[in-house]
Amino acid sequence: MNIRRVAFDHPDAAKLNDEVQAEYHVRYGDGGDATPLDPADFDPPNGIYLIAYDETGRPVATGGWRRQDKNDEGNEDGDAELKRMFVVADMRGRGLARRILAALEDDARAAGRTRMVLETGTKQPEAIALYTSCGYEPCKKFGYYRDHPESLCYAKAL
Repeated sequence: MNIRRVAFDHPDAAKLNDEVQAEYHVRYGDGGDATPLDPADFDPPNGIYLIAYDETGRPVATGGWRRQDKNDEGNEDGDAELKRMFVVADMRGRGLARRILAALEDDARAAGRTRMVLETGTKQPEAIALYTSCGYEPCKKFGYYRDHPESLCYAKAL
């Protein structure tokens, strides 16, 4: 596996984003994640976006973090918000998400961020299991979906 830093609007990132949005639609029955994202949010030093490629060069997993500081959506100073963690269906269960998550945490820590936060949903038990097994704990809800009943928020000190 080869993990590369790419721009959020890279064609491979767009392809995987389309796949994760389709999965959200299946799980939640709506149009996907409507959280506003700007490609510049993931430009270092304010964030990064990673893609894992298999031995054939196929993009198979993704994830990024973006800088967040105290705002009216519930973030706190020093937050790094995890976004678009996703592994294609035929590559799940191989530790790719853990590898990407660890790389993102390391990068956010190096950038001076003090807490990694994320929002997931009740219909994503695999994500919940991953995050809790990696030390994430429930936290006060934040972000675009903070008032949605299926939204769950987690945080981990970096």
